[in-house]
Amino acid sequence: MLIFIENTPRAYAWGSSEALAEMLGRAPSGAPEAELWLGDHPGSPANVAKAAGTSLTLIDLIASDPERYGVRGGPLPFLTKLLAIGAPLSLQVHPNREQAEAGFAAEEAAGIPRDAANRNYRDPNHKPELLVALTEVRALSGFRPLTAVGADLSTLITVATDHAAHLAASAAAVEEAEVRAGIELLEVFREHLTRTTRSDADFRAKLLEDMQHDPRVTLAIAAVRAATEAGDGTVLETALEPGRARVLRELLEAYPADPGVLVSLLLHLLVLEPGQAIFLRAGQLHAYLSGVGVEVMAASDNVLRAGLTSKHVDIAELCRIVDTDDLADPHLPGIALAPGVTVWRPEVEDFQLFRARLCPAPEAWDDPPAAPAPRAIECPASEIEIAAEYPLVLVVTDGRVRVDRPDGEISEVANVRRGQSLYVSAGEPIRLTGAGEAFLATVGGA
Repeated sequence: MLIFIENTPRAYAWGSSEALAEMLGRAPSGAPEAELWLGDHPGSPANVAKAAGTSLTLIDLIASDPERYGVRGGPLPFLTKLLAIGAPLSLQVHPNREQAEAGFAAEEAAGIPRDAANRNYRDPNHKPELLVALTEVRALSGFRPLTAVGADLSTLITVATDHAAHLAASAAAVEEAEVRAGIELLEVFREHLTRTTRSDADFRAKLLEDMQHDPRVTLAIAAVRAATEAGDGTVLETALEPGRARVLRELLEAYPADPGVLVSLLLHLLVLEPGQAIFLRAGQLHAYLSGVGVEVMAASDNVLRAGLTSKHVDIAELCRIVDTDDLADPHLPGIALAPGVTVWRPEVEDFQLFRARLCPAPEAWDDPPAAPAPRAIECPASEIEIAAEYPLVLVVTDGRVRVDRPDGEISEVANVRRGQSLYVSAGEPIRLTGAGEAFLATVGGA
């Protein structure tokens, strides 16, 4: 079955006020719309569109015939989202399956309500994540080499020292003594990086803990603010890692006294171009900063935060599960399967994500309704076939795509425009034609 599904975007403070509305072809609501959930997650299950005047969610549909609509007789193991990131998200990690099972059991035994603000483990599942950029997406992800961290700390220390007196009399509203005390703590952090008696992972664990617990950390943040507000942007832009000064300014504006500002220096800064992807493994510290993308993840709510948030932060538990090893490259390359078809297949069994890009084929349409013209994209295929061994969640992100199942028991056709989504039950392969771009999430093959 080809079933249209829809949902109401979730309004989080970090969301964009325009991006999702533009994608869905409607006027902005005025709220910071952050995520559109397309799945059967109980937190916000998608609705079956045009369900004869009744409210029918994807949970209800799967429960009505689990073998036909579910995965192995149960719910979907993945959740698909459209993300519109208008402001930085929290620094966070997700547990592996064993950690999640143990943490969930311990909090259940302790009687902590599952919706409690101080709950870390809301279910016993892991939460690997994959995001493919639709626009430029910036993110912090994974620990970068300590030499790079030390170089950026040196630059910040130098600039803050040179401008400490000036900043004390400016809008920074901190005393020169506070800035200089903060510089001293930055020097301590830098000295951590020069020792050679411990592994890089040990160093990172120590830095992460110190940046959270040292009572002088607000002074160190003041020193970083002094450097970024010194009015000498050229020095920072050329001496720091490219883009790092901009990130520090944004984080300081959003979270002016949060230790996460310092923690951000430990992480890779990624700039994803449209079509590039990032995969977030268990224990990988990360934060999305800006942009629009398609995300697919294991169906879980387990998040442990390290900062840049007003929500619950449990540093002791985070430090227990965070992976402090060096991450050489957080990107996940796509695999070109056929003309117009790319797939991202991380080493998890929960999900994989396809992208289909189609050339114009006007003869495939039966007087379709008006829809936004597709943007200029490379589209080397006029017809694409996608297997449907398991259910698929399809979302069109550009133009219009015609979906049909030529070898199914009954003839099915759906004309899907930008911003619309389909739930495709398992069965015979589906055929895509039209002009535009679609993403299709399904069960992984790991």
